[in-house]
Amino acid sequence: MKLEGKKIGFCFTGSFCTFKSTLEQLKNLKKENAQIIPIMSNNSYTMDTRFGNAKDFIDKIETITENKIIHTIQEAEPIGPKKMTDIMIIAPCTGNTIAKLRNGITDTVVTMAAKSHLRNNNSLVIAVSTNDGLSR
Repeated sequence: MKLEGKKIGFCFTGSFCTFKSTLEQLKNLKKENAQIIPIMSNNSYTMDTRFGNAKDFIDKIETITENKIIHTIQEAEPIGPKKMTDIMIIAPCTGNTIAKLRNGITDTVVTMAAKSHLRNNNSLVIAVSTNDGLSR
């Protein structure tokens, strides 16, 4: 699939240990000349962890994508009505986010972004990053 000109919503949730490798994938999408709209969950946008601090990740993501990060529910809601995305990727996608998506719970930036995007019958790609969500 050619990604040039495609509008890709790229969501980060709180699986911080995967952020470094996820940033590499973000760079690969940018090399394909995709237009990337970065979206971060509240935790990924605000929490400093042993894997890095939030401000550094924010700066890297905004530099790679050349766009400001969507990080509030209010900013995410118009994604569908304004047809802002052709494809949406949630990477990493935590078990918590998977459970919310499965049960129709729209109380976070990422779940709102996904719900709004799916209203246009566009593809949602989920990169699972959870241990306990796969244990059964």
